[in-house]
Order: sequence, then structure tokens, then C-alpha cells
Amino acid sequence: MSTTLLSRAPATANTPVDALLRAPWNRLDDAALLAHFRGDRGIRFTPVVDAQECRPEKLAGVMARRFEFNGETHRLPDPIDWLTNPSPDVEWHILLHKFYYAVGLGLAWQDRGDREALRHWVTLVDGWMRVTPPGFIAADVTGRRVQNWIYSLHALVLDAARPAPLDPAFFRRLLHSLHAQVEHLCAHLTPKRNHRTLELLAIFLAGVVFPEFERAAAWRELALAETLANVQADLMADGVHCELSTDYHHLAVRNWLQVRHLAADNGHPVPAALDRALEAALVFSLHVHQPSGAAPSFSDGDVRGFLPLLAQGAALFGREDMRFVASGGREGTPPQARVAHFPASGYHVVRSDWAGSDAQHLVFDCGPLGEGNHGHFDALSFELAAFGEPLVVDPGRYTYSEATTPEDPCNWRVHFRGTAAHNTVCVDGRNQTRYEPRPIKDGTRHGPGQVRHRIAGPAPDTRLLEACSGERLDLLHGRCASQAYDAVHERCIVFVDRGYWIVADWLEATEEHQYALKFQLAARAHDLAALRADDGCVRLASPGLVAAQARRPGHRAELQAGWVSKDYGHKQPAPALVTTAHARSAAFDTVLLPCRDAAPDLRVADLAVRGASGAAATALRIVIGERQDGWFHAHGATEAHWQIGDWQFSGRWLHWRSDPEGRLLRAVSHAGATLRTPNGPVEVLCA
Repeated sequence: MSTTLLSRAPATANTPVDALLRAPWNRLDDAALLAHFRGDRGIRFTPVVDAQECRPEKLAGVMARRFEFNGETHRLPDPIDWLTNPSPDVEWHILLHKFYYAVGLGLAWQDRGDREALRHWVTLVDGWMRVTPPGFIAADVTGRRVQNWIYSLHALVLDAARPAPLDPAFFRRLLHSLHAQVEHLCAHLTPKRNHRTLELLAIFLAGVVFPEFERAAAWRELALAETLANVQADLMADGVHCELSTDYHHLAVRNWLQVRHLAADNGHPVPAALDRALEAALVFSLHVHQPSGAAPSFSDGDVRGFLPLLAQGAALFGREDMRFVASGGREGTPPQARVAHFPASGYHVVRSDWAGSDAQHLVFDCGPLGEGNHGHFDALSFELAAFGEPLVVDPGRYTYSEATTPEDPCNWRVHFRGTAAHNTVCVDGRNQTRYEPRPIKDGTRHGPGQVRHRIAGPAPDTRLLEACSGERLDLLHGRCASQAYDAVHERCIVFVDRGYWIVADWLEATEEHQYALKFQLAARAHDLAALRADDGCVRLASPGLVAAQARRPGHRAELQAGWVSKDYGHKQPAPALVTTAHARSAAFDTVLLPCRDAAPDLRVADLAVRGASGAAATALRIVIGERQDGWFHAHGATEAHWQIGDWQFSGRWLHWRSDPEGRLLRAVSHAGATLRTPNGPVEVLCA
């Protein structure tokens, strides 16, 4: 194909000096400049392709002016009115302007010489440049667009195996637009967190890929120095991103790794401090990934895996444990620790083993809300996976839009962020943190007249009180004191013999409240989960999971309709086990038994327990098939003396196992605990 697209008048010998470029490139005419960029300039970078946004069917829609983002499709006019959002969701407009599809169109040309894909790429980029100011919507949108335009140029111009027949004058205008957008970023960087991360990547990418620009060296210097500062400011002491979103943690790490590789691959020194921070961030990634290879989505974000980042970490830092996880156990060596604590962020991870995808894996959220506006009100929540499937899940985020319609009056942003949607205890239907509507200011990315909720009070005081791990038992005990109500929630999660879980909740208050304990099941449980109750036990049967609670006066357990969202703009119906009680103080105790095939019989019953005046505790009999287990915990972290049936126990918590005839086989507790049965003192094993 010899003709060019968007042809203009040919350049003349009197082409003026281009002040944006360094000598000698500043004196090249349009054709010579394009020819220069088509050659091997010694620049090395790898384009990043968003596979979801570049699917063939989505690209076919783009070429037909049907743009689909976040599950919502709009047919746009020709030419596109870039400044008007056809959707009530501002995120839809943001994705239109980020140009992820430009990379896919460029690859369609590179892979098979698709002339229509190339024509649409030119038309879309040219149309955007003609009407849109560089910083339209927000700086982070500009940053992503700069990246995607450069990635698409990798397939069309920059050392491309199949150079695209672009009009040289159009290419120069494109360079000028990129220059203006990068300069806008330099002057309008987001102050901190993940948006600043991707903006700095765009600046550094442009500085590396286009050293011909007069400003390229200044861009590189600024971006590299500020990226190091960004990493050090955003990563907490435990290596977790300060927004406390598992998804945004990985997106930030991905951007930082790109900066690191761009620098190293093109001869720019990499600060040692950057490598140290990246390695710490990847340690969290190593543990938070489920055995299936997906990372659960705590707070805002999607459910997806980031194993390629761990593969990069293995190569960069010689980490065989990262190689093991990145390869699904086919290479490297398994990590030494199966329990990992990240105290600054409050994330705690327990898994049964590193043997394969069948392992059990739980993440406990026992920390602060997180900086920015991505945190969910989910203190003491958790996610549980086993046998390659999520079982008790975080609901996800679904949307950032608060737009409602008469047909759908639900504010889904508020719903998915709220305490009631998560695997914790909701008090009086209220959020753990005050969350109130505020008018949208003029000039923001949201439509005029809209209302958006904002955090209006302090986050709860959430902390881990106790943790222990051993061959027989793992235990996590957390506490959440909200400023929104007087009830204090404590939760103890116990993993017994790496086979089943006990989730013990108790709440203390000076006033009566309506308490609602929720276990959100995965979407695959829709229409398959069943709840059965008899005189002594409530039993849930769900795909891959059996759960049981002792029936207690005033408690009501039921399956309720719920929603989960694995990726933005899409939600799926999923049932939830919800147990409610109206009281001043309440205790809920649930046994969760993951199972691969046929579910064993599981029953839970309360045992009589007495303590000192005013002290409260719970004791359970847990029957799993032929196994006879027991569990005791005091409501609080203070050791005391207790009467459990005809046993005398001194301590905070105790797990035991008996044979079918009731003879004690073992007792497990913390250091310093003692147990006496009618037959005398019993040796208490440490976990």
C-alpha cells in the first residue's frame, strides 16, 4: 500500500525549524522526520496491551462507532463529539479518552495489514487532537492516553516491522500533541498515590521513547526522581500500597516496574532504593495471590491475577519463591512461610500449604481504611478460597458512578462500598465509617447537579490483638471500634488442622442494636446454595463449602440475594448467608468447611460454659463426620478461669479433640493456658 492517510500538501525545502526538537532533527521536513522515526533508533520498550479492551469484537465495534465500556454501549457520531459524555457514568467517558483501543487497532495493522483498522486509528487520533485540550477530564486520563498512543506507535512507526503509510504532516502534529500532553502532565501532576504513578510513567515513557525532543532529558530526570519519591511515599512500612486496595497495589507496582525496565533497558541508572521498595511490594503480591493465580479484590478494584509481575520480580531480584508462585509451582522453590502478616496495612494471609491450586487460602482485613477514596468500609472482613475456587468473597466495586434512574434507583457505588455488602457484622444497617452525600463541585469530571458520597467521619480503630500459627492451628484475633456507634466488634478466625475454619464474632455495646453477620458467597452458588435448620443447628450447603452455626434464641439465619462484581461495570447475583440478632451484646460462631466433592456431615452445638461474674465466653461442640472437636473462646483478650462442662480451664481460648466415646485426645491453646478434667490435669499443646 503506497498511498498515505490524511494526505496534506508535501513538505518543502523551506520547512521551518521545529523548536520542540533537538538538532539535527529540528531541521528535518515532515517526510524525513517520519523516515527517521521509522528507523532503528536504539530505543527499547515493550508496549502494554489491555487484552480486555483490545478484544476483536470490541475493536470491530470501535470501527463501527459502537464503543462499549463497563458493560455499556453507545454509538457515537462521525465525527465524534469528544467533549460530551453520552453516558451518566463519567468512567465511560474516561475510558473513551484513555484510548486503550488504539493499541489494538495498531496491532491489527501490524499483524495482518488491516487497512480499515489503520484508517480508524488515524481518524480517531486526528479527531481527538483537533478538538480536545491536553488535560481534558483529568491528568491521569492524559497519562493513560499518552501511554496508549506511544504503545500504538510501536506497531505503526517506531521500528515497526510493517511501517504504516501515515501522512508525514499528520505524524508531526501527533508528536506536537504528545509533547503538549506531556508538558501538561509535568505542570499538573496529581499530588500523590496511584494517579501520580501512572502520570509519571507516561512522562518517563515519552522521555525515553522520544529523546529527539528538547525536553526529553528533563522529562526523564523529573519522572525518575519523582517515581522514587512516589514509591517511598505510597508504600507503607510493610510494602503494601497506602490505598489498601489489592488491585490498585498491583496496578501501581506494574507502573513502577515499567519505569524501572524502561530505565534499565535504555541505559538510565536505576536507584537501588527503588529496587528495595519494589521487592517489598512484590512480597505482599506473592502472599495475597490465591492458589488459583487470582488476587482477591479488597476495596476498589477487579478480580484478576498479576503473576507476570512476580515473574519480573523473580528475574530482577533472584527470588525463587516469586518464580514458584508466578509459574504455578512448576519452577522455583515454594515460599518458606504459609502465614504472612502485613501489620501496617492490616492484611493477614493464611494458607494451608504451597503444594498446588487445591490449597486453602484466607485474607483477613484487620487494618485502616486506606488513603484516598478507594477504601471500603469492611473492617474485619475476609475472603476464603479453596480447591481453586473462591468460596466466601469480597463483593468487589462494580462502579464508581452514583447515577440512579427511576428504573434502577439503587446507588450501586454506595452499596458495594458499604459495610452491609461485606463479610463482617453490620450494626443497625450503618457503615463503620460515616459516608454522606455531598454536592458535586462545578468543573469536576462529574455531571452538573449530581451528588456524590464522601467520607464524613473518622475511620474505625481496627487492630490485630493476637496471632499465632502452628502445625495444629492458626489464629487471628482482631478488634474494630467504630466512631459511628457504640458497639465494639471482635472477630477470631481459627484454622484447624489446615482443614476447616471457625469464625467467632462477638459485639459489646451499651445500647441495643440490630446486628447482621454476612458471609457473601461466590456467583457460582447462585441457585445452588441451600440452608437447612433443625432444633440445634443451622447448616449451609454451597458449591465447595459447608457452613454451620449453633441455633441460638433470638438469632435468625437466612439466605439473602446479593451481588458480586469481578470486573468494573459487571455484577452477578450471588447468595449470602446472613444471621441477625437484636440485642445489646451478641455472639455469632460459624464453622466453614471447604470440601472438594461430597460434603461431610457437619454439626455445631453450644456447650455450657461459666466464668467469673460479668465475663462472657462461648464453647462449641463441632462434629465433622466421625470427628469430635470442641472450641472455646472468651469474649475478649483477657485470660480468666472458666468451667466448660466438668472441665476447668484457665486462658483465653482452647481447641480440643475427642474420640467417639468422648475421651480427650488432645488440647491446643496459647502459652500459659491450663486445663483440668475430672481425671486430673491435661497437657495443653501450643498451636
